[in-house]
Amino acid sequence: MGMTITEKILARACGRDQVRAGEFINARLALALANDITAPLAIKEFEAAGATKVWDPERVVLVLDHFVPNKDIKSAEQAKLVRDFARRQGLANFYDVGRMGIEHVILPEKGLVVPGDVVIGADSHTCTYGALGAFATGVGSTDLAAGMATGEMWLRVPETIRFNLEGTPGRYVSGKDYILYIIGMIGVDGALYAAMEFAGAAVAKLSMDGRFTMCNMAIEAGAKSGIVAPDAVTEEYCRGRARRKPEILAGDADAVYARVIEIDVAAIEPQVARPHLPSNAAPASTLAGVSIDQVVIGSCTNGRIEDLRMAAEVMKGRRVSPRVRAIVIPGSQEVYRQAMHEGLIDIFIDAGAAVSTPTCGPCLGGHMGILAAGERAVSTTNRNFVGRMGHVDSEVYLAGPYVAAATAVTGTVAMPDNV
Repeated sequence: MGMTITEKILARACGRDQVRAGEFINARLALALANDITAPLAIKEFEAAGATKVWDPERVVLVLDHFVPNKDIKSAEQAKLVRDFARRQGLANFYDVGRMGIEHVILPEKGLVVPGDVVIGADSHTCTYGALGAFATGVGSTDLAAGMATGEMWLRVPETIRFNLEGTPGRYVSGKDYILYIIGMIGVDGALYAAMEFAGAAVAKLSMDGRFTMCNMAIEAGAKSGIVAPDAVTEEYCRGRARRKPEILAGDADAVYARVIEIDVAAIEPQVARPHLPSNAAPASTLAGVSIDQVVIGSCTNGRIEDLRMAAEVMKGRRVSPRVRAIVIPGSQEVYRQAMHEGLIDIFIDAGAAVSTPTCGPCLGGHMGILAAGERAVSTTNRNFVGRMGHVDSEVYLAGPYVAAATAVTGTVAMPDNV
């Protein structure tokens, strides 16, 4: 009986020829990651346990991205605690203001994650790295502390749900629309503790940016991880940036899946997830006319260069509606630089949008775009829970960059064809 790609990665990480869903294993880690919110607790637990040195200063990665540049004294103190720990430990991969970016954008960008890796992060969207053919999952800060000390993680091997996406997508349909459609189909607990494996001709045609978006939101269906088997697109992305030799793995033809779900992407329209769950998805065309106060384009879900290109395509030569605050947040300094060289920043500024330094800021209601009571936002982020981006009486609609940009221009939820 064969294994899925997730089972193969985990078998390799625990030194076994074979593992099965439901087994408990100790897996060797390739990387352990934390940010300015989760690292302080992990550091305190690490030190409380009597640990003095991380298992490998090359493989513990700390990124200040949620409240940076620091918005207040408390966030400054959180960042200082992380900064001081990184210096004491001699961490090779510590990313601070001016050299940082949103963690799930910069780790792949800098070649820190490669196919075949096992990665844990004290952030739920660590599952993003599955797009590279890695097993990547979010953990709590105390589990992260143990990982920093030992270089291992204890876990149950997840079962795999395979999503075969076939067909040709319509205009303006992207990876964000695929994943919102899937979450809408199976629900926020439809893949509980499972690995969501994305496959099929439509996935094969997706860029790495689109694949990152899909895997990023696997957690919004309750999944342990998301994954795409490496192919020529993956290998091209890794070429020249991978810091370690990738381990290119694929599932066996006779692998056992918990479910296999077939999807024809030709039937998928640009999607919007209505308040207050990512599963509350509907075609954007059915929400036309819903008035919006703020649009956010960015985040670990849609803050990459392809996302900014999509938004700029719609905004070019147009103006943001006077009733809308449009905020564009490149996911990293490199994305920012590339957008600048391509003229995208000029397009956004000419349109009347604000362009920010890389930050998670508004996604979690941290800063750089908090909503007041009664306000609505369309955001390319990944969650729209009650109070997620500000006041509990505000509303967040999730969408891809095309719909977000069209909404910014019209002031109401809109399809790009209608601006």
